[in-house]
Amino acid sequence: MVTPMAVRVAATLRLTDLLAGDALPVEELARRTGSDADALGRVLRHLVCHGVYTEPGPGVFAVNGPAELLASGHPSMMRERLDLEGFGGQMDVAFTGLLHTVRTGGPAWEAVFGVPIWSHLAEHRKLGESFDGLMAGGAEDLSDVVEGYDWSGVGHVVDVGGGTGALIAEVLSARPGMRATLVDLPDTLERGRGFLAGRGLDGRCEFAGQSFFEPLPAGGDVYVLRRVIHDWGDKDAERILRRCADAAGPRGRVVMIESRGGSGDDPAMFAEMNLRMLVLSGGRERTVGDYAAIATGAGLDVAGVHDTPLGNVILDCTPRNA
Repeated sequence: MVTPMAVRVAATLRLTDLLAGDALPVEELARRTGSDADALGRVLRHLVCHGVYTEPGPGVFAVNGPAELLASGHPSMMRERLDLEGFGGQMDVAFTGLLHTVRTGGPAWEAVFGVPIWSHLAEHRKLGESFDGLMAGGAEDLSDVVEGYDWSGVGHVVDVGGGTGALIAEVLSARPGMRATLVDLPDTLERGRGFLAGRGLDGRCEFAGQSFFEPLPAGGDVYVLRRVIHDWGDKDAERILRRCADAAGPRGRVVMIESRGGSGDDPAMFAEMNLRMLVLSGGRERTVGDYAAIATGAGLDVAGVHDTPLGNVILDCTPRNA
């Protein structure tokens, strides 16, 4: 754990940003980060020995190739994912409770932080904002999803558990005549209002601050769940889909967007994400067949399955006997 945590500390303190191509004494880095110079120096020397950062002079440190990956705004989003004060780093800290998960089958997050993940995010606003940012994903992934589904004939889309509206923004921007409803918990929804207002799209979107376990706004043509169902165990996942099916009515559709699962694609990634979902929230990664089975239990039929170039899978569902 020593080296992984040292890298996360460097990411959290934004050391690569502060160095910005210039070598600096550790005392100056400590001043800028509000850190103890001796302790920070020990961390940096450990990282130098493992190939991250360089020490061109005694007590003077600089960025090298691996350290550049920790710059804010780097396409890899590595700094954001490793930041111990953000969701990415906290998600990794939850794995210190992995033994609890293996022994009980329950989420380690609750054992490490004392409350379920969703309650913890609601209680810590900055952490919730970090979660929203990571879940929004990058521009390429959003485009991959939007282009991977046929939106023709859709006048009103309801994004269920849609975070701050990243997907809604892309869909509305590409289709000027469409309207949307964003559904998420109240604090997240307020951030969504601001995000969509900044894109000039809030006038075409309604906002429903609620749980998706409650009855959902009715009348939408398509109810979208992007990477929502994998956060939940089978029973809760079925409950969420049933709420969507009820709101969609006989003429609506329910669309699940998840990462493609199964041993034929990337078994290592599938196995890791499957474990992560269990440790964090008690959820699980699933194959297309698994998702279809949950849809069936919720009164839905899978009318179509669409794979996208970046590894997303889109399941288009209709209410049974519609």
